[in-house]
Amino acid sequence: MGLALAPPSKVTRSDGSSVVLVKYTNIGKETVGILKLFINPLMLALLPMCFTSNFFYSYQFDNINGALFNIRTRGFNNMFYWGFQMVGAYLISLLLDTQRFARKTRGFIAFIVVFVVFNAIWGGSLALHNKYPKGLELADRIDFKETHRAAGPIILYLVCGIGDALYQSFAYWIIGALSNDNQLLARYAGFYKGMQSFGAAIAWQLAAKKVSVGHQLIANWVLFGISIPSMLYVLWTIKDHSEDTQVKGDIDSDSYHADKSAEVAQSA
Repeated sequence: MGLALAPPSKVTRSDGSSVVLVKYTNIGKETVGILKLFINPLMLALLPMCFTSNFFYSYQFDNINGALFNIRTRGFNNMFYWGFQMVGAYLISLLLDTQRFARKTRGFIAFIVVFVVFNAIWGGSLALHNKYPKGLELADRIDFKETHRAAGPIILYLVCGIGDALYQSFAYWIIGALSNDNQLLARYAGFYKGMQSFGAAIAWQLAAKKVSVGHQLIANWVLFGISIPSMLYVLWTIKDHSEDTQVKGDIDSDSYHADKSAEVAQSA
């Protein structure tokens, strides 16, 4: 089937414009492009968001689900945690993909949603921590049939799942709104995943080193707060249409990476 495809140079869009032909870089240019991400003002601004995006897993999995529930209820909770992620991702997509609002407006509305949900999550986590500061002994852990004990913590854990999906979807939307260049976006996504994994590794190390649950909670909430100003800064730079893609001809994406960063810095 691949042999039957038309050459890209002969493909046109429904409006008659030519498709973009990407000129792929070599490993040397790709390495330089990756290193430039660490001096890119947008990526540096998004660093707290990237670092925080999986930092909360260790707290939620260990100190909510792991410390309060028996084994079968943990499995029950995790099934719905990941299931509610699909719900959260779908709901925020309705906002981020709608054409009723300008792109920047959608971004700010989604930001407010994420801000409110995550502060509710950490506020609920603080209340739960104050009620069970050291978790529960194995024999006393909550079973999902004990509705009077299980309802509140289970609801909080499911909201954590929704919040995770909202955060990840919003983060990818921000990154996707920065450029139309697939190669550049791939590097942005790689930067995001790399910093995300770095943050998660530190969080799991804090748990392994037996840092107190209260301090882990504070660290999560503070890191989320630190990510807020830089997320707002990047949202403010987003335009309704990305204009860094040429209509005709080959693109060497490295030729305008520096120009794009400089343009954003000047417009901020």
